[in-house]
Amino acid sequence: MTRIVVGMSGGVDSSLTAWLVHERGDEVVGITMKLWPCAEEDGGFTREDACCSPTETVDARAVARARGIPHYVIDMEQEFRQGVVAGFLAGYQAGETPNPCIRCNEKVKFGALWSHARSLGASRVATGHYARVAQVFDRHVLRTAVDSGKDQTYFLFSLTQDQLAAADFPVGGMTKDQVREAARVRNLVTADKHESQDICFVGTGGTEAFLRSEIPDAFRPGDICLENGQRLGRHEGLAAYTIGQRKGLGIAWHEPLFVTRLDLASNTVVLGPRASLLTTTIRLRDPTWHLGEPPSEDVLVRVRHRGTPIRARIVNDGLGVELSEPTARPSAGQACVVYDQRMELCLGGGWVAPRG
Repeated sequence: MTRIVVGMSGGVDSSLTAWLVHERGDEVVGITMKLWPCAEEDGGFTREDACCSPTETVDARAVARARGIPHYVIDMEQEFRQGVVAGFLAGYQAGETPNPCIRCNEKVKFGALWSHARSLGASRVATGHYARVAQVFDRHVLRTAVDSGKDQTYFLFSLTQDQLAAADFPVGGMTKDQVREAARVRNLVTADKHESQDICFVGTGGTEAFLRSEIPDAFRPGDICLENGQRLGRHEGLAAYTIGQRKGLGIAWHEPLFVTRLDLASNTVVLGPRASLLTTTIRLRDPTWHLGEPPSEDVLVRVRHRGTPIRARIVNDGLGVELSEPTARPSAGQACVVYDQRMELCLGGGWVAPRG
């Protein structure tokens, strides 16, 4: 019998995952990770849709007990702070817009949790992600989920070969409606539970409030200018803005203006028309290629989760992307994820680098 650790967040997807793995005859150990102080007694906040809230933990345990699955809560707050939150804050201080969910999968769910699973003698880690893993010759490649509207390969692109080899995604072959129905049939308490939203650790005040409390030096007042240097107003901190932002600028102008650049040296928010955002090239850093090397044929790329796939070519030894059509330039720190031409395989991708 194979021992498999299931990461149980308290939602319907991970709940059904634990039951499906158990039903196929594997030995299951359910683990809920405490990643952040989410209750007032911890000095944190209470938000029922946060994946580490007390409510989520209670639900995860109830699901496990109903199937006779051993369930444990382990404290991984330090690993989460170091592997996810620290980089999130550093990114905003550098004028970037980081994606913490991808880092959490890479550093925590298939990093720290996988290390813990191995110490328990487990051979794999199962989660409720909507994704699949395919083997192409001697390589492991992400395969998109059956439910294209729920596909989460975008958030898993940076997993290593060892991590993909250990990954188990039982609901990747199901639609969300099928998952909920399967949970109802099994009388799982999470069957009709709402999904978690937004970044789990920022609290009820939102991202800007969290950043102001953690990195107040990133909120120094400065000028808002046009690309030609004309001063239009003042801002209260670069960390409150992101590339492509249009709303909340507080600027009246004869045409729509967008944030086109955050100039750290002069502490200036630079605005311009939408045309200034369009680009056909993207620079990448720290790329991951699941087939061992960058694809040589045309590919499809997503520069935003659920964004329309764009035909492109990977150039510069995997450090550049040439787009077939102009698109709004993504902010540095976001992910550019690469797929085959049929959107069946996620081939990897990289992190968007600042403009040179």
